[in-house]
Amino acid sequence: MAGLRVFVSSTCYDLSLLRSQLRVFIQNLGHEPMMSDYSDLLYDPRQHTHTSCIDEVSSADVVVLIIGSRFGGRVVPEALTRVDFDSLQSTGKAIEFLKKKENISITQLEILKAVESGIPIFTFVDSAVWHDHSLYERNKDKLIIQDITFPSIEKNETAIFVFEFINFLRQRAKGNSLFPFSKSQDIEEILRKQWSFLFQRLIHEQRNKSVEIKKIESLTEQFEDLKTAILTSIGSSNEREVARGVVKYRRLIDFIKGLRITDDRILTHCKDSWDELLSKHADIKQIVDLNSLNPNQMRNIKMKGQYIVRGRTFLIKSDDSFFELRFSIDVLNDLSLDWESFIRLSEEVRGIISEALGDMRNHFGFLRYVKEPFSQVISEWQDDNDSQTDNED
Repeated sequence: MAGLRVFVSSTCYDLSLLRSQLRVFIQNLGHEPMMSDYSDLLYDPRQHTHTSCIDEVSSADVVVLIIGSRFGGRVVPEALTRVDFDSLQSTGKAIEFLKKKENISITQLEILKAVESGIPIFTFVDSAVWHDHSLYERNKDKLIIQDITFPSIEKNETAIFVFEFINFLRQRAKGNSLFPFSKSQDIEEILRKQWSFLFQRLIHEQRNKSVEIKKIESLTEQFEDLKTAILTSIGSSNEREVARGVVKYRRLIDFIKGLRITDDRILTHCKDSWDELLSKHADIKQIVDLNSLNPNQMRNIKMKGQYIVRGRTFLIKSDDSFFELRFSIDVLNDLSLDWESFIRLSEEVRGIISEALGDMRNHFGFLRYVKEPFSQVISEWQDDNDSQTDNED
């Protein structure tokens, strides 16, 4: 079986030694490196080399990005047409970078293509560049910024392009982890750990897949029976709306009931925003996403003596008790969208949907309440998180 196709994206001349060491590391793991300086890419003679590089990114399984001291060459206009910039607008917060296409390098465009294609990206930033980026962030809104020299950047006039690209990456909605490095061994160690984590998750998901399928099949049958019962018991004007709602809002209703909100009118009368629902009605003061923690923070975190499954989310109440959500924060974001559409329904329809779904037993069990203080159950996380916050300040 062929190994992973690993696209290594970086400027070449200043990082040639690092790239050659990384190439050996990738090959020793049994994977296939894709590197422009080793003729691993197809250079179509009918188009510019920049365009060929962008086209090759889509065939990769994983992208490793290394940000060093050089900005590199600006990309040619032909290659820019290979990336859908409109689709990238919703990938994060720092999107001003995308509006200045004339200041995008070929390396940066390779990464934008990977983001558009949904390819996992592992980003490594030279520790000196990372330090200067922090200096830039503290001063970028001041007049003095034009007079600051950043020693880590080869050409100071390109510093803003490098630093704003870093901002784009670290402010993405997902896949926004960045790892500072000082030597090639740092990159190798992190990649070895990260790829092992991914393999571990794949095994875990596969193990539970058959169980989840059985649950879904059982629920599907129950929903069909429930749908039939509803359609025969209500007026024709609401039939389609209620039937759709029973299927669409099943998980949302389960989640809200799992929050143990005492006000029974929430599901029929409340029109507060999702954030208000959680903070005001469910008394949630903080949300912790384990995916946002780096490997060093995750390594020693335990819960009741058992290692926590990565990808879970915790909703912390004001009394420090908490709910454990069995999925990542992406599920919570999806539920917030469902709530926004749910509260636009009439109170009558909301009531029928809530009552119908409320009669069913919660089969998913994706939300578990724990009375113990979160700060004690996962004390290791609190310590690491505080340290990280101090460093960022």
